[in-house]
Amino acid sequence: MSDTIDYGKLMHRAMRGLIQDVLTDVRDNGLPGAHHFFITFDTTHPDVQIADWLHDRYPSEMTVVMQHWFDDLEVTDEGFSVTLNFGDAPEHLYVPYDSIQTFVDPSVEFGLRFETQDEDEPTDPTDEQPDDTDEEPEGEDDHGDAEVVSLDSFRK
Repeated sequence: MSDTIDYGKLMHRAMRGLIQDVLTDVRDNGLPGAHHFFITFDTTHPDVQIADWLHDRYPSEMTVVMQHWFDDLEVTDEGFSVTLNFGDAPEHLYVPYDSIQTFVDPSVEFGLRFETQDEDEPTDPTDEQPDDTDEEPEGEDDHGDAEVVSLDSFRK
């Protein structure tokens, strides 16, 4: 038994459980109203499954948008899979919850940010995004905390 309570780890687990609950509801009932999600994840995570061309284009992180068109949403205790449209090319993705860096629903100004301690290299911003993605938010380099994100970076 540890001498301390790891609140950061407990908070991360609770926040990932919240994402799982939200995605399960969307799987069962669809997206209500104007809700939509920007989900940024670490493409270097060993359990992420994306097409090779997407990994080549986004070697460190990728932001996807679940809004107008998505298909085959499956939600498990470890992550979710979904088919998204990238320039009229449907691609199936698997995203483990542990790889998620941000989860934002701008329709209600809700956002979560997960900071990891294992990431040493800064990410490279990219000029192009697939049709179902948006500009990726700039993260901070102080790792190890979980926090609610500012939605200013997602406003157009």
